[in-house]
Amino acid sequence: MSRLHTPDELVEELGLHTVLAVAAHPDDIDFGASGTIAALTSRGVQVQLCLLTAGDAGGFDAQRSPEETARLRRTEQEAAAAVVGISEVTLLQERDGFVAPSYELIGHLVRLMRQLRPEAVLSFHPERAWDRLQKSHPDHLATGEAVVRAAYPYVENPFAYPELEAEGLKAFKIQHLLLMGAPQERVNLRVDITGFQDRKLTALDRHLSQHRDAQRMREFVMEQLRASHGAGGYAEEFHHVLVNDPQTISGF
Repeated sequence: MSRLHTPDELVEELGLHTVLAVAAHPDDIDFGASGTIAALTSRGVQVQLCLLTAGDAGGFDAQRSPEETARLRRTEQEAAAAVVGISEVTLLQERDGFVAPSYELIGHLVRLMRQLRPEAVLSFHPERAWDRLQKSHPDHLATGEAVVRAAYPYVENPFAYPELEAEGLKAFKIQHLLLMGAPQERVNLRVDITGFQDRKLTALDRHLSQHRDAQRMREFVMEQLRASHGAGGYAEEFHHVLVNDPQTISGF
């Protein structure tokens, strides 16, 4: 099993000051990483969230229009973000259920990365997890692929998306990717969120439109967190990818 990191160790080892989180739908980040985000923001790390879709194809109320669902889910996500200390929520306009790593979407992500210049980007893993297929919604996989492509090579290539360079959004190098929903064999980082598990559940509770059985949801989440920790506490799992460090040679 991968080594368990405390939040302090994560901040120090990765040199975190700013993190960009990218999710396909409202509630994704709260299921996958809100305990880690709460721990980071409590230590002064700025976390900004970008949603690719409004989540208008989600929920269980057949009488509610997609427009009303989108409005409701945006409100729910903003409430959940406040619980864990996310500083800002932005929304792109990808079609819920049909996200693809297009030139346009990658360009939007490169723009956000160059504006925020985070040390780490937190998002989905682009590989399908066969151990529990529900982790690998097609929108999640496409989001992960778009994020990885944006992080390398496009955000650091001044000749990619030259309109951004012309606007003064200069190329720079992302240092870290933290990818949630990874196949189990890819997990190499566990973050101890003991003490923040209740904030995670509170954030998840804000997504009322998505929980057909809220109590079972809470039980399942806690089971997963305990299993990830393995020593009586609670942890979230990631595939940590070191994109750039001082020894990195571009292209190798």
